[in-house]
Amino acid sequence: MHTEHDWITTPLTADLLRGALDVERTEHGLLPHRLPARARAQNTDPQLAMAEAQPSGVRLAFRTAATAVELDTLRTKREYTGFPPRPDGLYDLLVDGRPAGQASATGGNVLTVDLTTWESEFAPGPAGTVRFDGLPGGDKDVEIWLPHNESTELVALRTDAPVTPLPDRGRRVWLHHGSSISHGSDGASPTAVWPSIAALRGGVELINLGLGGSAMLDPFTARAMRDTPADLISVKVGINLVNRDAMRLRAFGPAVHGFLDTIREGHPDTPLLLVSPLHCAIHEDTPGPTAPDARELAEGRLLFEAMGDPAQTPTGALTLTVIRDELSRIVRRRAADDPNLHYLDGLDLYGAADAAALPLPDHVHPDAATHRHIGARFHELAFTGGGPFAAE
Repeated sequence: MHTEHDWITTPLTADLLRGALDVERTEHGLLPHRLPARARAQNTDPQLAMAEAQPSGVRLAFRTAATAVELDTLRTKREYTGFPPRPDGLYDLLVDGRPAGQASATGGNVLTVDLTTWESEFAPGPAGTVRFDGLPGGDKDVEIWLPHNESTELVALRTDAPVTPLPDRGRRVWLHHGSSISHGSDGASPTAVWPSIAALRGGVELINLGLGGSAMLDPFTARAMRDTPADLISVKVGINLVNRDAMRLRAFGPAVHGFLDTIREGHPDTPLLLVSPLHCAIHEDTPGPTAPDARELAEGRLLFEAMGDPAQTPTGALTLTVIRDELSRIVRRRAADDPNLHYLDGLDLYGAADAAALPLPDHVHPDAATHRHIGARFHELAFTGGGPFAAE
């Protein structure tokens, strides 16, 4: 902690957070969650537990005249055995809605995962400090977007002027659910993953329920969406069901209907956009599961391959092509009674031609440039013109 300012410490409370559905008091401070406690209690999957505690789209939001801000945090960073350390998670600073800085925290916990056995080892570490200085004087809206890929316990907030929670600016709330691609995968920073890009361009408040590896049509996620106030809702589904070879076509269709039915219990008339999978060459016509390519792992490279048998598709194995066809059919059938239900083909966000220009580095996840492309395309198709989220 620096001492050249007369610091004011503001208690960290839920009313300073946007984008979280729950907060947990820990021995260190405040841990944002993107699923409520009831949903977490029904989950048994460590992947989902890790993903929902990574605060993609979550930000501290306050009004202040401060010119300097310090935030003490305790991060948990993932590493993979045999691979170089992953880049540190970034904190993005916005002042009155405009980018004003980036920083990373030091210290923190490290979770090391062996991709061949999926065993993990946890090493505790100390809290670190994120500092932003040289902010413009006068009252302003300040947002600190937390790293989308590191769980982050908020320990202390210090400023050189008083802080009040950011008032409601009347912006619409967009609630989105999807896979690791929506979570952020290899996006450059928390405001540079595709849902954040689309939300900032569209002038809406984002609640990002992109959950890495966990867009599985879980009923507890549908109930969380049902119970969350929102003006706009989107659900992007498909790739994780193939990744884990989680169900066959017979179960998939009713599960989608049930997921949508649950959301509609709380949001009967809200614009609801069902988004099908982006192009992913390895799974367009080959079922899952998805697994790391063992030969590439031995060389220190992480590339994924499809392990399923295309011959099983006629008996109900899911491919991305099958899923797109079924989602389109479901929306056509339901839209007769639900005029606020819409469909967006994921190939319009990222198709085969896009893949040729912007290939997926590991065969599954987009890189930073591709996140920018998808975010801009989603904004264009959903938020502008006659899109389902266009402002009236």
